[in-house]
Amino acid sequence: MSKYLTDIEIARNSTAQPIEKIAEKINIPASSLYRYGHDKAKIDLEYIKGLKDKKDGKLILVTAITPTPAGEGKTTTTVGLGDALNLTGKKAMICVREPSLGPCFGMKGGAAGGGYAQVIPMEDINLHFTGDFHAITSANNLLAALIDNHIYWKNDSGLDNRRVTWRRVMDMNDRSLRQITTSLGGVPNGFPREGGFDITPASEVMAVFCLAEDMNDLRRRLAQIIVGYTRSRNPVYASDVLADGAMTVLLKDALMPNLVQTLEHNPAFIHGGPFANIAHGCNTLLATKAALKLADYVVTEAGFGADLGAEKFFDIKCRKGGLKPDAAVLVATIRALKMHGGAAKEDLGQENIEAVSSGLSNLKRHIENLRKFGVKDIVAINRFPTDTDAEIACVVDECEKLGVKAIEATHWADGGEGAKELAQEVVKLVDGTESSFKVLYPDDLPLAEKIEVIAKEIYRADGVDIDKKALDQLKIFEDMGSGHYPVCIAKTQYSFSTNPALKGAPLGYKLPVREVRISNGAEFILVVCGDIMTMPGLPSVPAANRIEVDKEGLVQGLF
Repeated sequence: MSKYLTDIEIARNSTAQPIEKIAEKINIPASSLYRYGHDKAKIDLEYIKGLKDKKDGKLILVTAITPTPAGEGKTTTTVGLGDALNLTGKKAMICVREPSLGPCFGMKGGAAGGGYAQVIPMEDINLHFTGDFHAITSANNLLAALIDNHIYWKNDSGLDNRRVTWRRVMDMNDRSLRQITTSLGGVPNGFPREGGFDITPASEVMAVFCLAEDMNDLRRRLAQIIVGYTRSRNPVYASDVLADGAMTVLLKDALMPNLVQTLEHNPAFIHGGPFANIAHGCNTLLATKAALKLADYVVTEAGFGADLGAEKFFDIKCRKGGLKPDAAVLVATIRALKMHGGAAKEDLGQENIEAVSSGLSNLKRHIENLRKFGVKDIVAINRFPTDTDAEIACVVDECEKLGVKAIEATHWADGGEGAKELAQEVVKLVDGTESSFKVLYPDDLPLAEKIEVIAKEIYRADGVDIDKKALDQLKIFEDMGSGHYPVCIAKTQYSFSTNPALKGAPLGYKLPVREVRISNGAEFILVVCGDIMTMPGLPSVPAANRIEVDKEGLVQGLF
C-alpha cells in the first residue's frame, strides 16, 4: 500500500495519540510535560534531573555506508528498529536529530523517517517544530550583536576588530552570505570588517547545545566560546562581552528534550541537529542520557556514513558524555551498493550482482572501522521493491564471511513488523553482555596526531597534508591548554576521501587539511578538509520551488 502514498500522505492518514499517553509508556507524568499542541511536548529538566540514579538501558547506534543519491534510510531504520523492539515486547525509544530547514528547502529532504517508519507530526518536525533551531539562531546572533556593540563602545577586552572569529548564522542554504562586509555606512554604524554566515546546524552554539549536560553546563560552555583575539593574540570569550547569561535565557526552553511519537505510537526524543559533514552530527547528549534512564533499549543515529557520523558519535559524544554504546547497526541498500560498484543511478532498478559485489568494498570498510571502537555490529539491508533475492544473498553471504549478520528489513513498507528479525538479532547481540566500547585515540595525543589517526584508521588515507598555517594554529590551541580536545573532521560525506566522485573504498591519497578552528564551548577542534562549506548553497532546482500551501491549507511538495 505504501508505494501508492507519499511520506506526507502516510503521516496525514495516521491518528496521533495524545502526547500524555506516549509519556505514560515511559513513566513521565503529565505534570512534567510542556505541551506544544496535543501531539508533542517538552520534558521538564527537573524531572530529567531526578532520573540520574536509575539504571541505564542498552544504547544502539544506527549508522550507514557512505551516502549516495540512491539513499540509505538511516532515520527510517532507526524508527523501524525502535518500533520493532516495542512490537517484540521490549521497552524501547528512539533519539534522533531535528531537521534543518536548509535541506528541507534545498535537496536532501527532511529527517523524520519515511514510509511506515516515521515520527509524527512529520510536517511540524520538518518545519518550525518547537522552535529550537530559531532559539539557537537567535542566541548565536545575539552574541554577534554584542560583539560588535562591545567594540563600538568601550572595548575593554581589547578585542581586535580584525581578529573577530564569530560568525552569524541562519537556518537556510544561502551561498551569498558566506562572506560579507558588515558595519558599512559611516561612523554611526560601527567599524567595518569582514564577516559571514554559517548554517545554524554548523554553529558552535548548536554543538554546545547538543553536548551540554544541563543548564549550568550549557552556560559554562557558552561563556567559554572564543569570539576573537586581541592585538597580542590573546583569546576573548563570550563571557568578556557579557553574553553567556542572555544566551542561556534564549536557550533555556529549547534545552528541554522534545517528545513525539512514531506512527506506531512509540516514544521518540527529537532534539538538536548538527550536520555530520560540518559538525559532530548527533542529537543532544541530554536527550540520549534521559532516554537511557527511561527505556531498556535506546536507538539513536549519527549523521551520514559511519566514517563521519559514527566516528564523531564515538570519539566526541560518547567520550564527553561517558556513554558506552552496546551495538552499531550499519544500514545499507542494494541501490547504494550498486552506485559504489559503478552503476549509474538510472540503472539501479536492474539486477546487477557484479555492481553489488564491487560496491561491498564500501560496506566492508565501514564494518572494519566500527570494530575499531569495540562495539558489536550488525548490517541492516533496507530493502527496496526493485531489489532481487540474488542481490540480497550476495550481501548476506559476504557479510557472513566477515563474521557479521546481514538482516533484510522492510520497515519502510511494513513498519515495525518489517524489522522484527533485525530487532531480535540486535537483542541477542546486546543482552547479557557488557559494552566493550573504546575511543579511537587518547585525550593526551597531540592534535595533529589525532587528525592523522582518524585519516589513516577511518578514511584509510596514506597520511595528512596539513597547511602550515593550520599546523601553526594547532600549536597555538595546544599552548592555550586545549590539546586534550577531540577533533571533529569536516569533509564531504560522499566519499572516504575529500573527492566526492571517489566511491567505494578509495586508497592512495592524503587527507588535505586547509583550516582548523577551535570550538571552545563545545570543547573540540574543527578540522576543515577539502572544499567543504559551512554554509551550503541551493541546487539549480531547489525543493522550495515545489513547496506550497493548497486551498485547504495543507502543505504540498514537502515529500
